[in-house]
Amino acid sequence: MTFAPDGTGTWTGRAPEWDAGRVPSTPVYRERPTTRLPATLWSAQGPSGPATGLDRAGAGRPRRRPPAGGPAHDGQAAQVHRILPDGCIDIIWSSDGRLIVAGPDTVAKLACWAPGVRHLGLRFAPGRGPARLGVPAAELRDRRPELADLWGAGPARRLAERLADAGDPALVLEASVAARPHHPGLGDPLVPAIIAGIRAGSPVADVARGAALSERQLLRRCRQTFGYGPKTLARILRLQEALRSARTGRRLAAVAADAGYADQAHLAREVRALTGVALTSLLGTTRPSSPAPAGLADPPGLPEPTRLPEPPGLPGLPGPPGILDGPGPAGHLGQGVGTAGSGANRSTWLPSGSRTVA
Repeated sequence: MTFAPDGTGTWTGRAPEWDAGRVPSTPVYRERPTTRLPATLWSAQGPSGPATGLDRAGAGRPRRRPPAGGPAHDGQAAQVHRILPDGCIDIIWSSDGRLIVAGPDTVAKLACWAPGVRHLGLRFAPGRGPARLGVPAAELRDRRPELADLWGAGPARRLAERLADAGDPALVLEASVAARPHHPGLGDPLVPAIIAGIRAGSPVADVARGAALSERQLLRRCRQTFGYGPKTLARILRLQEALRSARTGRRLAAVAADAGYADQAHLAREVRALTGVALTSLLGTTRPSSPAPAGLADPPGLPEPTRLPEPPGLPGLPGPPGILDGPGPAGHLGQGVGTAGSGANRSTWLPSGSRTVA
């Protein structure tokens, strides 16, 4: 997950220190590329009021588990953030003891963050997570399983304990994942070629031909490595590219044209379908073009984001010829995570990079 609130930046070497006696008044996010994995390390902590009981008791060491039966974080309300799809898989450790995997999303999700809880994540580049986790991406699509469900209770518990005790948990997380067995059968040497073809806006048939695959072979490989087929992957990568361009302040008509949308209205429809809110709501700024075209305003009562239909056949298996995409059932989204709907709870954080929060 990549955020762009005030204070966004990067770090090199040791992860930035967390102040156990103070919760920041604004969201804090940092990230850096890893040195041993095709991934990005990120750390985040949401804003809150005065330090909570969790922070005071931590004294520099995050508590592994919140008090049993006690009120969470002195009764302060959790914050809800919108997580945008990006084609990535994350391993996420939280200072309240949770260690989960965030699978590739087909539409935006709403995640609840308790005040004072710190988060550390390892975000794999698109298509690179399955070989490290040992699970096909399609099995993680739209899900937030516990890491213990994938690696077993023992390894996951030991990793969580090491992270809680570490002076530099980012270094521990990277080293621990890098030391895990690699699963070459879940990797795919064609990932760079597939992504390059999709980013170039090539038709699915051309992407398959460039990778020396049939379209059905391309579909199967995409589902295993990315979690969904090439058409959904293209929609998600194009959305991310459009958001990166729009945040520079360019006119939305130019953003739409450069990202490969038919027009600005097409961009507006895709943003709402994949995120559940209007593009101007994600950007949180006044755009150069005024007034906003129809479809970009944020009317009351936002609809649920459009979920792509599942093609005929069993989930995770290719459908009949000519059907090149379609995610299976959403599965369990995990504690505090749900499908994006109304924009009433969205924050003003700007989307940035790959997995984003708005």
